[in-house]
Amino acid sequence: MSDGAVKVIERVEDFLSPLLAEMDIELVEVQFRREGHGWVLRLFIDRADGVNLDDCASVSREVSRYLEVEDLIEHAYHLEVSSPGLERPLKKKDDFVRFAERRVRVKMREEVDGQRVFIGTLQGVEGDEVLLLVDEREQRFPLVDIVRARLILE
Repeated sequence: MSDGAVKVIERVEDFLSPLLAEMDIELVEVQFRREGHGWVLRLFIDRADGVNLDDCASVSREVSRYLEVEDLIEHAYHLEVSSPGLERPLKKKDDFVRFAERRVRVKMREEVDGQRVFIGTLQGVEGDEVLLLVDEREQRFPLVDIVRARLILE
């Protein structure tokens, strides 16, 4: 990811964090990347009872105004605001606590017992380790070693 893209993501996150907290909405993820049809700034938002179209429209309006005033992006781009979906990513420690007892897919930075991908039932967090029930056996994974984690449907 380019330094420019990282800067845009960081600035958008800094702007949105307090605004979304007031709206009782969580910023799940910000992506800014070049795709087939050009640059896309994609925001994933959520709340305990789910987000609706009005939430997405409100956040889109606020971000559009901010980006227009700050002039952060020098080229054309598309802005997309949506829910993270049923298979949402788990990014923060709180996510692993909030979604305990749900099925998850976890990808590790390094192999653990000969594999890097684990699917199991999330048991929560203890200290800085994620607890996962895999094949009837509890396993612990340091949060810092998790590359990607998401809820899965089964």
